[in-house]
Amino acid sequence: MKIRQFVSCTAGTLLVIGSSAAFAAPDWSTVAKREIQVFHPGVVSHEWVMKKSLHSGRTGLTKGESCVSCHEGKNGLDIDFKKLAGKELEPVGAPKTMVFPVSVQAVFDDANLYLRLTFKAPADAAADVPREDASPKHEVKAAIMFGSPLVEHSAQHGCWLACHDSVRSMPGADPKKKKYVEHGDLAKGVFYDYIQWKSGEAGKGATQVDGYVATERVNKGGKALVKAEGELKDGVYTVTFTRKLSGGEGDLALEPGQTVPFGVAIHTDKTVWRFHHVSLGYTLGLRAPGDIKATKQ
Repeated sequence: MKIRQFVSCTAGTLLVIGSSAAFAAPDWSTVAKREIQVFHPGVVSHEWVMKKSLHSGRTGLTKGESCVSCHEGKNGLDIDFKKLAGKELEPVGAPKTMVFPVSVQAVFDDANLYLRLTFKAPADAAADVPREDASPKHEVKAAIMFGSPLVEHSAQHGCWLACHDSVRSMPGADPKKKKYVEHGDLAKGVFYDYIQWKSGEAGKGATQVDGYVATERVNKGGKALVKAEGELKDGVYTVTFTRKLSGGEGDLALEPGQTVPFGVAIHTDKTVWRFHHVSLGYTLGLRAPGDIKATKQ
C-alpha cells in the first residue's frame, strides 16, 4: 500500500496519513456527538483499581459493574481530581488541566468504520514532567483501543486492563517493560487492537500506528487502518480514523450488530508514555447498543 502525506494550510493545519485510494467521507453533520471526558490518570494501575483498600469501586467491578456506571454523572466525571493530582498518585507532577472533553462520532458503511474525535488540547499537560525523549516529535497524539471479547472484563474495566504497576514510567518499574494484557495471546484473540494518529511537530511529520497489545504493546502489524487525519483549526483538533471492518493480525474484526469495548487516549504538549489523558472504558455499538452508537451511511 502506497503511503502519502498531505499538508494544507488553507484551512488550518491538515495532516493526512494513509492510502492513496479514494473513500467517500461521511456526512458528519448528520452524525450524533457523544461527549466524553479524558483525564490524567497518574500512576493509577489496574492493580490499584482492584485493591479494595485503595479503590472502593472494586466492589462494584467484582459484581459486574463498569467504571463508567460509577464515575460518569450528569455533571461530568465523579472523580477526586485533587487526590489524583497529589504526590501519592502523581509523584512526578500533575498537569494543571486534569480533565478535558472530547466529542466522539462514529459511522460505518459496508467496508469501513469511521471515528471522529474533536477536542481542544491543553497546553499545560507537561507541567514539570521530565521528557522521556530528548526531542519529542509530536505535539499531539490521539489513540483508540478496541477490546477483544476474549479479554476478560474489557467492557467493564476499559484500557486499565493493559496498565500495570510493572510497566515503564511507573515508579520503580522496568524502564523497558511495555503495556500488556494479563493472559494476553494474539493467536488466541486475547488482545487490544489500537490505532493512533501522531501530529508531528509544527505541522510536519504526521504518522499513524496500527498495532495491538497482547503480551506487550506492538506498534505495527495491523492492516485495518486505512488512514488517519488530523486538522488543527482555531485551537481545536479534529482527528478522523478510517478503519476497515476486517483486517489482519492484531485487528479486531467488526460487523453490524456488534458492541465493542473501546477507550480513548490523548497526549498533548509533547508528552509521552503515561503522561497522557485517558477515558474510562466505553462501548461502541455498530447498529447495536453502546455508549457511542455508530450509524450506517
